[in-house]
Amino acid sequence: MAKTPTKKVQPKAAKPKLLSGGNPQIAKAYGDEPVQAYIAAMPEWKSDIGRRIDAIITRTVPGVNKAVKWNSPLYGVGEKDHWFIGFHCMTKYVKVAFFRGAQLKPVPPGASKQKDVRYLDIREDGFDEKQFTAWVKQASKLPGEKM
Repeated sequence: MAKTPTKKVQPKAAKPKLLSGGNPQIAKAYGDEPVQAYIAAMPEWKSDIGRRIDAIITRTVPGVNKAVKWNSPLYGVGEKDHWFIGFHCMTKYVKVAFFRGAQLKPVPPGASKQKDVRYLDIREDGFDEKQFTAWVKQASKLPGEKM
């Protein structure tokens, strides 16, 4: 009796673990793929916000560098490991960090313990995409923060 070949079943990739506040735990990596994995793993409405943030940054800054480090997507231009913006899931909002935000006009509303950093907390009801785009454009032209 001839054996029929057994079909190899590819195991499904495990869903990333969600850390405090629902932040996806994604291994450090460079490129669009880990950023998209992070966004896909963002819980509930936050994934849509992540897609919108990523789309705005990608459209506004052609050739932007992407990475996931410290369980946060980061975006930069120029030198490797120099970033101008990143975001992170919190329990009730997505926290966007402009690493040279104190130099933006108008200055994003969230203060930081770090002199140059400013935050924008995006809640489920959305955000001003026109203003966000203007900040992204400005931030991408400033020297990135080495991380």
